[in-house]
Amino acid sequence: MPETKATEQAVRDAFRDQAKSCDGLGSPFTARLCRLIADRLKSDTPVGARVLGWQGDPTSAGDSVALRLCGALHAVVRAGRDDRLQASYPPIQADDETLWSAVDNAIRREAAFILDRLQSAPQTNEVRRSGALLAGFLTLVDLFGKPLVLSELGASAGLNLHWDRYRYRLGDTAWGDPASRVIIEPQWTGPNPPTAKIAVTDRAGCDLNPLDPASEQDRLRLLSFIWADQQDRLDRTSFAFETAAARPERVVRADAIDWLRQRLARSFPGAVHVVYHTIAWQYFPKASQDEGEALIAEAGRNATMDAPLARLQMEADGQTPGAALTLEVWPSGEKHLIGRADFHGRWVEWTGWPHA
Repeated sequence: MPETKATEQAVRDAFRDQAKSCDGLGSPFTARLCRLIADRLKSDTPVGARVLGWQGDPTSAGDSVALRLCGALHAVVRAGRDDRLQASYPPIQADDETLWSAVDNAIRREAAFILDRLQSAPQTNEVRRSGALLAGFLTLVDLFGKPLVLSELGASAGLNLHWDRYRYRLGDTAWGDPASRVIIEPQWTGPNPPTAKIAVTDRAGCDLNPLDPASEQDRLRLLSFIWADQQDRLDRTSFAFETAAARPERVVRADAIDWLRQRLARSFPGAVHVVYHTIAWQYFPKASQDEGEALIAEAGRNATMDAPLARLQMEADGQTPGAALTLEVWPSGEKHLIGRADFHGRWVEWTGWPHA
């Protein structure tokens, strides 16, 4: 079926809704940019016509047209394509008139570049989510006392596939490589997570559109979707690129369920096989979700204490605040909510695994 054209009002409302989200996630600049676009963008340019006449669902639950356009403009800046726009972006504090004039000029000058960027959905690889993941991995080592085998779904550039090579502080717990320039220190509430040394014996990840951490173009793509006034995120991601690029593992291009079926068919005796994903499952089609659940359940039935299986998730569950952190382990089949985390990993509300 052909996509339905959104009304212009629906597109403008999508930008205003995104502005509210940016405010809540600590990006006043991107919130202001979204509101300016919502109020001032006209359809008298190829970019304006494309955006305001969006074919499909313009909302954050659909095509995220606001993040597409903001990412395209940030890419113009980061690629050094427009000095005037760059002079209106953070850390420079431009007023609304100056910023909008620069945006409008870039939309006209860089139409081909921006239109090309608008074709692709936003793609992120938020490294701070590794802080919440680490607490789950520490819990698994505490439960089983075994090394880990990692299988990440929706792994993007693989930055959260290398979580054990970063430096952390989770509550009173310091963990990781003290020399790492990737420092993750979420605001932590609740008990401290378990303390343990973790050995990773195998790691792999898949994505429909994997990005190469060693590629300048792929780095530009990921960094463009990080909001321009959040320099700490930009720096942390850049350092994580260096870490991932120095390792041989690369995320493979594959459908998540096809890849998961092959991955679960392997046996990893003496280790805990951990299937994990962060803010990815919701984007899988319902049929793929159902098939994935069935595959994991079947593998769980075949798990043993010598070769246990675990599933660690950080996903939206319709509750607030943030996303749910859940952990399920086999052969017991136990599943618990072990905490909640900010979508960008800024904070973790830790509950932990219940112990008898």
